Amino acid sequence: MSTGPVVVVGFVVALLRTMETFQPADSVIIVDEPDVFRKKDAAPKVAEARCVADTIEFEYFNLPAAADEFFHRYRDLNPSAIIPAVDYAVPFAARLAERYGVAGSTYGAATLLRDKELLRLVARAAGIANPASVPVAGPDEVHAFMAAHPGPAILKPANRQAAIGTRILAEPAEIDASWTDCLDQDEGIATPDRAMPLRMLVEEYVKGDEFSVEMVLRGGAPLFGNVTAKALIPGPKPVENGHIVPADIPAALTDALNAETVRLLDAVGFDTGFVHCEWIVRDGEIYLVECAGRMPGDMIMDLIREAWSFNMVEYYFEVMRGGTPSRAVPVDAPAGAAIWFLHTEPGEVLSVDGLDEARQGPGVLQVDMLVQPGGRVHELRSSWDRAGLAVARAESPAAALAAAREAIDTLTVKFA
Repeated sequence: MSTGPVVVVGFVVALLRTMETFQPADSVIIVDEPDVFRKKDAAPKVAEARCVADTIEFEYFNLPAAADEFFHRYRDLNPSAIIPAVDYAVPFAARLAERYGVAGSTYGAATLLRDKELLRLVARAAGIANPASVPVAGPDEVHAFMAAHPGPAILKPANRQAAIGTRILAEPAEIDASWTDCLDQDEGIATPDRAMPLRMLVEEYVKGDEFSVEMVLRGGAPLFGNVTAKALIPGPKPVENGHIVPADIPAALTDALNAETVRLLDAVGFDTGFVHCEWIVRDGEIYLVECAGRMPGDMIMDLIREAWSFNMVEYYFEVMRGGTPSRAVPVDAPAGAAIWFLHTEPGEVLSVDGLDEARQGPGVLQVDMLVQPGGRVHELRSSWDRAGLAVARAESPAAALAAAREAIDTLTVKFA
């Protein structure tokens, strides 16, 4: 087992803060796109981090040979583990792991997980329930799909993230305007300045209860799994309004969601790593939404830590280094944790009242505005357009959700 650095692909400030709590000094190397690293103003944050030894700026988003090029430039890196921190890093990190001979998901599995069209083909062949789905190149093909599949549909990218460019179509009359709207996919600081190819899908809209499974696997076998329940902001954009850990559902459904996740990962040939798989349950049947080969966003990792009294990030890093984790995984979550987001109408924020009161609520761990006075709340197009958040912990998932929602309700946003 190598004692070299942990290579983290993609800069995420929340992950950096967590790594600071358990990684030794100078034990991490961060690899990121030059444009993204600059736009996130990452340099000063990394410079202050005790655990980071170095950063390497390297272009890799949607560049299939990038990992092999990186390997030959940095053959002496000798990493102990390679961690994908963002969606676009998943195939690059998997191929790097193969080249350096450390644990990873496999490049084949990572490629399928990053491409919603390919994932549906493989999952469907493996007998996993999927909505009807076809690639489309324009509105006429969307019209043809909705004619063949009566009822609501969902238009989405095959190769993007964070619900960007995704819209629910209630009827065919919405198609032409929605197509134009969905192609406007500015991901801001999350992507490099160069253009990236885009492919679109139209799918049957499956309405039901929505969940995600967060799981660590080694050699294809699950070591730890958590089921998160999620709520969406009402409307045509399927953006999350909140997450509840663990999902307050019957044990049989928890077991079934975990089992379907393992079955999906076996179908794509996943070996070792972390997954965040999203599912919809309708009339007792579990439908695949998508599956990411990396840790989730929206502070779900923090919710798992609070609800399970278990640092899943540290555990995941230990597994990826190939060692025996220092502690056993818990069998049950002793508490509940939840995050609820603030969504407002678009406009320039003049002031925010109630922050101090909201932060003092029972069980409230964190309340933050994502848009400060003088900033602008944009029309809801993706997860990045939410205005604020509240995180709470309580004796049960339901109580944690109530506390987080009450904290959000305490806030008053005034617009110019």
